[in-house]
Amino acid sequence: MRSAARLASVIEILEKVEDENLNIDHLLIRYFKQRRYAGSKDRRQIRERIYRIVRNRFKLEWWLQEVIDERYTSRLLVLSDLAFFEFCSQSELDEIFNGAANNPERLSQKEKEIYQALVGKDICHVKMPTNVKFECPDWIFAKLEPVFGGELEKCLVGLGEEASLDLRVNALKKITREQVQILLEKFDIKAEKTKYSPFGLRIHSRRRIDQIKPFRDGLLEIQDEGSQIISMLVDAKPGMQIADFCSGAGGKTLAMGSFMANKGRILALDTSLTRLDKAALRIKRAGLHNVERRLIGGEADPKLKRLAKKFDRVLVDAPCSGIGTWRRDPDIRQRLNRTNLEAMVQMQQKILTAAARLVRPGGRLVYATCSLMPDENEKQIENLLIKRNDYSIVSVKEIWSKLNPKIEKWHGMVNDNMMRLTPHQHGTDGFFISILERLQ
Repeated sequence: MRSAARLASVIEILEKVEDENLNIDHLLIRYFKQRRYAGSKDRRQIRERIYRIVRNRFKLEWWLQEVIDERYTSRLLVLSDLAFFEFCSQSELDEIFNGAANNPERLSQKEKEIYQALVGKDICHVKMPTNVKFECPDWIFAKLEPVFGGELEKCLVGLGEEASLDLRVNALKKITREQVQILLEKFDIKAEKTKYSPFGLRIHSRRRIDQIKPFRDGLLEIQDEGSQIISMLVDAKPGMQIADFCSGAGGKTLAMGSFMANKGRILALDTSLTRLDKAALRIKRAGLHNVERRLIGGEADPKLKRLAKKFDRVLVDAPCSGIGTWRRDPDIRQRLNRTNLEAMVQMQQKILTAAARLVRPGGRLVYATCSLMPDENEKQIENLLIKRNDYSIVSVKEIWSKLNPKIEKWHGMVNDNMMRLTPHQHGTDGFFISILERLQ
């Protein structure tokens, strides 16, 4: 594909994002499956440009609103991206927007004027609202400001950067991080040890890890370091009965299973058969034999009644707004609104209430989200403790210090009882973790 054809693809994909309200990664996978002629270079450049536009979309939209009266189009978003990041001359633009087969249509006189009004300017204008400058919806900015105070801008910068690729070394395979690092070097992949998880490795370049032998042999899994920390905080031990209430494709299930050395049982519960089927492939590759997958109809499924008070640990990695994953899925910022946040909060309450019934006396309920919003985090724990006087909060700080005593200073605490991870402080996705114990 020529550069002009790639740009036409970017415009087309952005239009589909608007029309279908889909996750960009999912849309890109579908788009390229239908266009096998697009080579790896084409796919990479198209993807990079789309993500650059999405990561800067609030600022690009602000500028477009400054120079035009009507609603902007995907074509104008691409044009403004060229103005701020590539500084094309008019002749270069005319060569790209030439109307030839597979190329973008010619620029109108108005589009040329819009481009000239933007080119060469600093994308961050002094009059730009702070939330726009840091790519955050105003209503979310207002909710996060009391949480982070003067740290909020740093937090939003971290959420706007591209994420690294984190790996977890499979403890079941009796292999060290150092040995896996050496294996990865044979594939020209440089990995560094993660700071907090003793099982983690971090890669800063984009590589297809799923195509190399160490991955196919189950020696490692793709898992953000923050997710690894949550898995560790469950404190799953050999012989325990564990329930992963919203197990999804099984990332935390796999980690907990490796800590249990295949002794005991993990029940992976989810409402999606597709996700459970994906988990089955990963479980087999990892060499786990103590995981049972079970499809449920939701938090009110009658099957859950038979599981009451059966588990030493219940992990609830609740569906959430995903604010902590903005660096991986920046388009979430456009798709999230107050209505679906409220629906998410209500769902979390129901899930947490149902999961609490599964914990045996003396056992623990671990609640986690990849959100940074108090409505989805601290307030959910406060509400549960009001309803359930047979639960008490456990100090996450104390548990973490026992699991990882090498880390003397930890800046991830909401207070001694709850943990919050952020990209700007910890290099992880944004997460919240709280642990409750059911009284004897």
